[in-house]
This record gives sequence, structure tokens and C-alpha cells, in this order.
Amino acid sequence: MSRIGKAIITIPAGITVTEKDGVVTVKGPKGELSQELTEGITLEQNDGVLTFSRPSDSKQHRALHGLYRALINNMILGTAEGFTKKLELVGVGYRASHTGQKLELALGFSHGIVLELPKEVIIDTLTEKGKNPIITLTSHDKQLLGMVSAKIRSFRKPEPYKGKGVRFVGEIVRRKAGKSA
Repeated sequence: MSRIGKAIITIPAGITVTEKDGVVTVKGPKGELSQELTEGITLEQNDGVLTFSRPSDSKQHRALHGLYRALINNMILGTAEGFTKKLELVGVGYRASHTGQKLELALGFSHGIVLELPKEVIIDTLTEKGKNPIITLTSHDKQLLGMVSAKIRSFRKPEPYKGKGVRFVGEIVRRKAGKSA
């Protein structure tokens, strides 16, 4: 049995989980999310506890068992508390600012980069003198938040020689020695 798939999910107060025609909908104070379940994976809800079960021990069902349990758990956590990602701009002259849902980046190119963010993602930029600019992204949807932060990082990935680029806060960039003199 899958260790992740057989783990139960306790539903916090203020969260409602409903299943109808193979679609699970989670509503909470931060928002509403829905996920379609594949045939075979069943969801049982009783006394504020969710359990997932699978019809057989085939490789496909074993993989989907843990997957859907993790997806529904992330939906519950997101609608209850939300998720946050922080990105750091390392490099001379690298800047970030936002107006509404538009993020404006200066990453050393001849032109600025303007990115329109989805309305589900809340953005905040922080620039302090002597420190690297930090972009904070907050959302109730973990998948969307990961996609947006990966898109921002893809504009200028950290390079291994000087470590310049857009990186997650706390990310360790493996450095290389430069050319030998």
C-alpha cells in the first residue's frame, strides 16, 4: 500500500470538501479549488477525515493513489492557509517592481521584462539598499504558484560562475571555478 496514498487527511474547520461526478471541490477562506479524479480512485469522507482507496494493485492505480491524495491535501492546505514563494534577484542593476498584477523586471537585458500575473497570485516586491531585491508571491493554488515562480526564474537562471540570476530564497547555486590564469 502507498505510504502517501493511505495517509488520512484531517479537514480543518472552515473548509468544505465535496465530490460530485468525479470532481472534488474544496472551499475555504482563501478561495476555491477543484480537481478531477481518475476512474478507480475513490474518496471517502466521514467525521472530518478523508481517506483514499484504489481498486487494484496495478502500477497505474498505485501511482494515482498517492498523487491524488497529495493534490487534494495541497488544495486543503492552500484554501486554509495559502502558499508563499520568495525569489531573489542577484546581480548588479537587477531590479523588480510591480503595479497591480504587472511585474516589471530589469535583468541586465537591453529591454525590461513585463509579466502579467494571474489574479489568483498576490505579488509583493521589496528593495532595500545594499540587499538583493526580493519578489514574494502568495496564492492558494500551489500548482499555479509554482508555474508562475518558475516562469519568473526562467528569464535569467542563476549561472554557476558568479551566481547571478533569479533564484529562490535559500536556493544553493553550485559554483564553478573560472578559467585558470
